[in-house]
Amino acid sequence: MDFLQLFDPCPPDETCDVHGDITDQLPPEPQVGNVEYKLKLVNPSKQRFEHLVTQMKWRLREGQGEAIYEIGVEDSGVLTGLAEYEMTASLQTLQQMAYKLGATTTILRERLVDGDNVGGRKVAEVLVRKVPDDQHNIEVRVAVMGSADAGKSTLLGVLTQGQLDNGRGRARLNMFRHLHEVQSGRTSSISHEILGFDTRGHLVNYSEFTTAEEICENSTKLVTFIDLAGHRKYLRTTVLGLTGYSPHHVMLVVSGSAGIVGMTQEHLALATALDVPFFITITKTDVTTPADTLLSLEAMLKSAGCRKVPLVVTNEDDVITAGSNQLAENIVPIFCVSNVTGDGLELLTKFLHVLPPGISVKEKERLEQELCEFQIDETFRVPEVGTVVGGLLIKGVVAEGVKLVVGPLNDGRFLPVTVQSAHRNKAPCRIVRASQSASLGLNREVPGLRNGMVLLSPESKPVGCLFFQAAVCVLFHATAIYPGFQTTVHIGNIRQTAVIEGIMASGGIHTNDRASALFRFLRHPEYVKVGMRLLFREGRTKGIGKITQVFPVQQD
Repeated sequence: MDFLQLFDPCPPDETCDVHGDITDQLPPEPQVGNVEYKLKLVNPSKQRFEHLVTQMKWRLREGQGEAIYEIGVEDSGVLTGLAEYEMTASLQTLQQMAYKLGATTTILRERLVDGDNVGGRKVAEVLVRKVPDDQHNIEVRVAVMGSADAGKSTLLGVLTQGQLDNGRGRARLNMFRHLHEVQSGRTSSISHEILGFDTRGHLVNYSEFTTAEEICENSTKLVTFIDLAGHRKYLRTTVLGLTGYSPHHVMLVVSGSAGIVGMTQEHLALATALDVPFFITITKTDVTTPADTLLSLEAMLKSAGCRKVPLVVTNEDDVITAGSNQLAENIVPIFCVSNVTGDGLELLTKFLHVLPPGISVKEKERLEQELCEFQIDETFRVPEVGTVVGGLLIKGVVAEGVKLVVGPLNDGRFLPVTVQSAHRNKAPCRIVRASQSASLGLNREVPGLRNGMVLLSPESKPVGCLFFQAAVCVLFHATAIYPGFQTTVHIGNIRQTAVIEGIMASGGIHTNDRASALFRFLRHPEYVKVGMRLLFREGRTKGIGKITQVFPVQQD
């Protein structure tokens, strides 16, 4: 049970309307997670206060630095409510508890239990936030997807720069990395942008600060946007961004004027196939009313292949409900915004403020205990620094001076290297932990260094492979897949053409069929492991699967 289900009276497999007031009763208090019910906190004894502080510390750990307190609610979930003076005293006690831990409190919403009574009893919902001691801020990664000309880069430009668009694409110019992108107005590469929130939930962006380092220093929560290309010819880059950067959430941007087009459905199918929770933003509401787009979106989300519950966000109450239900995977929040007039942007930024990280604290701690695994997504040659690699740390911890191995090279071997420096969000840092993005400076040249390689602990004794077996499911193919079929394979940050050498099924694999297939990389060995998720595509053909066996390259 999570806070995300507290105000959602309908079961996950029901398509019902999420709009509505808090009912007379919530589900019983969850034993695990970051949600805590408290009837009242009026003048607790010293011993009781210490117990409450310890309890808050545990809830914050469960929520990776964020906890939700329901004041005026019994452990059974009954909304009893408090009189005005009791609520004031309880909120003061909660603030003192947070202060003891170095945390901050923000009231998300207050409600009257008996609405007819003017001096009625209240319940309050409070967000408690504390940045973990070993981090600068709480980080959430959001991949931005959608068809070309939907307004993805413009929306990110408005959010991160703090200036509205002029209607002709001025806001998106800061997002582009190449001259041809500026000239065509279309994103062709993967770019990263950051948006921060301070302790009180106020926006921290480039309208106040000039560098990314200043934004990081002044933020307790950091949203990293991964801007992906929308045009079909850049689809392989988009898929690589979605599989390689492991985003916690996807923001699907839909044009209010063009509506749902082919690439919108393609991107939605990718997010669903990879099990990434998503929310939808409809842009250009200043040009046209989004009523038709909303109807077609709701029909698509409720269809048999998707089975989601659309929630059109129109006020702040909806924002809290949407943010908390984001990980329930049955609720899809829909925002209607205009980058020119600014309508709806405030609701979207408030939603990003309450959006939870997508990985549990136990999982994060488990990953940090494992041997280091850093996947390389970008490579650079920096003057006076040397070789620099950018990417995501999947497991373990990396610090300056750590000895690792990089590969696989074309013969399947791995080369020893030493990490000389580490940077996160364009600022130097001493340590990088599991699930964080970073740039690492290496102490030597690596022949044939490319995207898709990995940095690993020498203790893992890694080897590259050309052949691997996977259990696959074909999502679509016009006829059937037979041995000899060539396809582009995506495994994490790996993107390479592979050929299917053999299929453990007679008559090929048709749409919706499942089978075990033997793949061979065409160009060079890659580092893959049993259990990794696989996505393959060729033209309109698409399929997903899981690696079941790996055949290492034989060393001389």
